[in-house]
Amino acid sequence: MPAKILYVDDEDDIREIAQMSLELEPEFEVRSCASGAEALVEAAAWQPDLILLDVMMPDMDGPETLKRLAASQPTAPIPVVFITARTQSHEVERYLAMGAASVIAKPFDPLALAGDVKKLLALRAGGPAV
Repeated sequence: MPAKILYVDDEDDIREIAQMSLELEPEFEVRSCASGAEALVEAAAWQPDLILLDVMMPDMDGPETLKRLAASQPTAPIPVVFITARTQSHEVERYLAMGAASVIAKPFDPLALAGDVKKLLALRAGGPAV
């Protein structure tokens, strides 16, 4: 059964590149959303195995989206990984303290993104990082 990955980013170009690069991995089923509000609905309905979430978005930013996902019973167990250009160590520590499972630096390498996500899923499952 493929791993379900939800990618959330308000920028169309980045969302499209991320979706295409994740879909290079045959073990992934990928959906994307353009906003935090859309992500809350999609995550509750689809129950992805992992959410990749942009930090800087209008209306509802990544941290607020994470807070709402964590507060909702259907989505609370879903691991969330922030994707952000803000990756100084104090910022990464703050994101992890908020409950993020990990942080991926933006701009990400489209050819490495699926492999990075695969490693995160393996770690979450308690398996070896591949």
